[in-house]
Amino acid sequence: MKFFCLSSAVLALLAAASFSQAADTVAVLPLFNVNQSAAPNLDWVGESVAETLRESLSSYGMLVLAREDREEIYHRLSARPGAVLTKATVIKIGESLDAGQIIYGDYDVSVDDSGSRGLKSRTRISVRVIDLKKLKESPVLEQVGPLENLSQMEMNLVWLVIHELSPNSAPAQAEFLRDRPAVKVEAMESYVRGLMSTNPDQKIKLFSQSAKLDDRFSEPAFQLGRIYFQRRDYKAAEQWLTKVSKSDSHYMEGSFLLGICRYQDNDFDGAIQEFRMVLAELPLNEVYNDLGAALSRKNDTASAADNFRKALEGDQADPDYWFNLGFELWKQRDFAQAAEKFRAALDRSSNDQDATFFLGRCLRQDGPRAGDPRSEGRERIKTTFEDSAFRQLQAELRSKQPN
Repeated sequence: MKFFCLSSAVLALLAAASFSQAADTVAVLPLFNVNQSAAPNLDWVGESVAETLRESLSSYGMLVLAREDREEIYHRLSARPGAVLTKATVIKIGESLDAGQIIYGDYDVSVDDSGSRGLKSRTRISVRVIDLKKLKESPVLEQVGPLENLSQMEMNLVWLVIHELSPNSAPAQAEFLRDRPAVKVEAMESYVRGLMSTNPDQKIKLFSQSAKLDDRFSEPAFQLGRIYFQRRDYKAAEQWLTKVSKSDSHYMEGSFLLGICRYQDNDFDGAIQEFRMVLAELPLNEVYNDLGAALSRKNDTASAADNFRKALEGDQADPDYWFNLGFELWKQRDFAQAAEKFRAALDRSSNDQDATFFLGRCLRQDGPRAGDPRSEGRERIKTTFEDSAFRQLQAELRSKQPN
């Protein structure tokens, strides 16, 4: 089970919040194409609207289910993305996702004066929101305009949905749209097709094309950064992750990955800066741990040990947190305390050869030696960013505040 460090004050607030209704989770389904048989090449539009809603609601602070969760349920229920769904099926999908609110709808791209469907074609986007707890459906929320204005229509629709879900806290429409510039529709198409592709190289091609078509579009930059990070091409990943905007729902995860890239490039000051920025909003175990590793590389052993302790306080089941704290105490020549931590690491991972090696060094009171390759840079980095539990807590506490 994943835990994270919380202050006693926040824990008290959580305890109080637990007696009342939980904050709703929102699920967004891909819209279906009314003219699917006549315009199958425009099926990406439904995915685009759903993705924009999902990203924007998440960045606004709402609990929104990941695209991967929805895809898994669709697969389990043998439902095809973009297919026409009955209201009963929509509700069943929402219940399977354990969502409180579900958003679904359709779109229609009409033929233009030339008899084809292009950028000037009249496009209608319609969505509804179902409150699955009350089984209450909202009025139709709709936007109409040329296809080339899809980005503006999507953001207007996002504001309407926010106003529907949280009418007392929704910002003014002009204020909401001010910091969300329109994206070129060609860039949006390439991005969505990249999301829909199952071929990693094709994803890179489409995301790169999207970023080139509109350099203000943050989402493809994050996706490219994550792909290159997974390939351990930290230089390429860093180049893309620096382009992720603060309004992007992935900004914190992107900053965390960027910190790891800089750590791997021996830019420990840059890594420390990124990790501290993330911790200011999300006090997660893995971020405390990686900040500790970067501080350790700067020989700031006291601060490093303090951050390793915070990670360990959040999750005592993880042997890496015990090992890192033990390693830092060993560097400080606190052999008795370090040995205790290495034993705890071995209790949780009996085949940990490094923990065995350093436990032996502790028992011999054999401390660090300059230039010893077996005892330098042994800190363990965490690369998985798990913020969903903390985001849920934030949403719970926010939902309890008076309007």
